[in-house]
Amino acid sequence: MAYKNISLETKNKIAYLTINRPDKLNALNTETFNELYDAFKKINDDAQVIGVILTGSGEKAFVAGADITELAVQTPVTAKEFALRSEVVLCFIERMSKPVIAAVNGFALGGGCELSMACHMRIASESAKFGQPEVNLGLIAGNGGTQRLPRLVGKGRAIELLCTGDMISADEAFRIGLANRVVKKEELIPACEKILNTIASKAPIAVKLTLEAVQSGMEMTLAEGLNFEANLFGLVFSSEDMKEGTKAFMEKRKPNFQGK
Repeated sequence: MAYKNISLETKNKIAYLTINRPDKLNALNTETFNELYDAFKKINDDAQVIGVILTGSGEKAFVAGADITELAVQTPVTAKEFALRSEVVLCFIERMSKPVIAAVNGFALGGGCELSMACHMRIASESAKFGQPEVNLGLIAGNGGTQRLPRLVGKGRAIELLCTGDMISADEAFRIGLANRVVKKEELIPACEKILNTIASKAPIAVKLTLEAVQSGMEMTLAEGLNFEANLFGLVFSSEDMKEGTKAFMEKRKPNFQGK
């Protein structure tokens, strides 16, 4: 697929995925969602890629929301279909087998906030703003905002943000657990790269199973999640990396993981 609304580049085993609609503040429309889906599938299948940094182009926005010109003409039926199709993309990102970091460089509002929440981590620049302003337009969040936000920040804080439509600063997002870190603008991409390179130095199978344990476990009861974790804990003992990691620890040397 030739991309019109995004750009994809891989350097030093990191995939850099940028939403490239600066004139629209990187607003999400159907075409952009389709391109993101295609790009993330390619990244997930590329064994050489260790992780993904997702960001927005320009100086103002990560993603300022959904494309209102497209939303305004939806019917009840097509609006539901749009939400369901979009959620397929976000769920795929959430279940990626390698870490995905949202580098939030500006406005992350509505669908942009929801896109960032589908990523495994959110690193924000000092100028970033988060919010779910759909109620200001007579709408509700339609790309997982009512579901992912309370799971990240708790029910009370989520309801406040969803029902007031207020924007919050990067520092406030960090305080409530929506952002992992807040860094200076010029440090945003390097900070994401440092995290991914740190993760890449660990056992690949262990990282993959950890992502699976966390994501799937969030949808289970505690008892079910603990049992699921125990199953994956047992599974990782079949890997050569586990044997190498424990052996290296006892020999007081750095492990040489092979992803096997």
